[in-house]
Amino acid sequence: MAVTEQRALFNPQVESLAEQYAKAMGTQATTPITDPQLQKMAPKVAPQTALQQQATTLTGQGIGAYQPYVTAAGQAGTAAGTALTAAGTQLGTAQTGLAGIGQTYADPAVAGIQQAQGTLGQVSPYIGAAGTGLAGAAGTLGTAGTELTGAGAGLGTAGTELTGAGTAMGGVSPYIGQAAALTGAGAGTGAGSIAEYMSPYQQQVIDTSLAEFDKQAAMRQQGISDAAVAMGGFGGGRSDRDRAMLEAQLQQQGFSQAQAARQADLASRLGIGGAQQQYATGLAGLAGQRAGLAGQAGQFAGARAGLAGQEAALAQGQLGLGAALQGLAQSQLGAGQAYLAPGQMMAGVAGQQAGTAGQRAALGQAQLGLGQYELGQAGALQGFQGTDIGRAGQVGAADQAYVQANIDAQRELERMRTYEPMERLGFLGSGLTGLMGGMGPQYQFQTQPNPSPLATALGIGATGAGIYKALGQGSAGFQGVV
Repeated sequence: MAVTEQRALFNPQVESLAEQYAKAMGTQATTPITDPQLQKMAPKVAPQTALQQQATTLTGQGIGAYQPYVTAAGQAGTAAGTALTAAGTQLGTAQTGLAGIGQTYADPAVAGIQQAQGTLGQVSPYIGAAGTGLAGAAGTLGTAGTELTGAGAGLGTAGTELTGAGTAMGGVSPYIGQAAALTGAGAGTGAGSIAEYMSPYQQQVIDTSLAEFDKQAAMRQQGISDAAVAMGGFGGGRSDRDRAMLEAQLQQQGFSQAQAARQADLASRLGIGGAQQQYATGLAGLAGQRAGLAGQAGQFAGARAGLAGQEAALAQGQLGLGAALQGLAQSQLGAGQAYLAPGQMMAGVAGQQAGTAGQRAALGQAQLGLGQYELGQAGALQGFQGTDIGRAGQVGAADQAYVQANIDAQRELERMRTYEPMERLGFLGSGLTGLMGGMGPQYQFQTQPNPSPLATALGIGATGAGIYKALGQGSAGFQGVV
């Protein structure tokens, strides 16, 4: 009875790669990472840069550097307080002196001034009446001026209209002259002649009419000649006379039309000249009326100007009375000012004392400002030092970061060199796994007869010898197909 044997095997090349991969993994696993390699891959910190060290030094130097300015500011503040205290004392003395001046000199002066103010109050009605009178006079004069302006405007308009009338009259002459040129027989060919009014197409009309006449006459003449020959006679002179009469009629018609157009042009020019003359006459009449109205307006303006003069004279009288009262008030004011002179002298002394106090106060303010300046210098020193420290620290940190980046890059390079064989084996293992997982086993079928006991024994021996041989040769022993 036949026996079928089936065995599943991977591709020998894949099995060879798997054996090589296993040996390489064993070798790599027994090879440790050395201390020099670990030192190269160990994390490192970049040292401080020179700018960072300088920023640290400046920070230590700047602590307390502003103290001299603060001390000077305190001294200036103390001196300012002393000066302001002295100024306050002297100012109190000046105020006491001014109070005594008020009772002795200022009160009588105020009484005199108040009396003068009462007298001046009586001046106002006269000044008000004078102002009212002058305002009325000004209004009357303004009205008179307006009327004179209107009269002037009317005269100007009348002059303009007269000028327009003269211009219009001047425009009449050309039309009359042109019309005069159109009188007479109209002989010749110049301007105003009948030939000027002839139609430019007159000769073409005549030529066309004669050509048509000749055509019709020729047709009639042929018929007459044929009839005359038939009767034994000849003729044809009448046709020439008819043609001459037609030409004369056409020329006479053109002359009549030109003569009528010439007469119409003459009448038109005379009509335009007459209308222009009437327009000029109307303008002249209107100008005369305007001039008369302007004269009347001038007379009214003169009367109003006289009335304005009378109103102004009355106002001047009112101003005279007001001036008299104002003089009395000036006298009363002078009496009050007589008390003010000694008081002003005493006030001057008190003012000098107050001025001295002001100077002392100004000196105190200056010393106080000096103290504030010293404090400003201290603040500025701190600000400048802080700016220098901050800028040096920023630039130093940027330099340190750059150095740290180079150290990290070198460390990463050493790590890549150390782990490159492992990563390469990992890549090979991933590929080999894909090959072994994606490649199915190969199948071969072989039918054999039933072996005899001798053949079975020999086969078992041969198979064992082959396996032993294959294991001894390694992957090369599995190159064939069993």
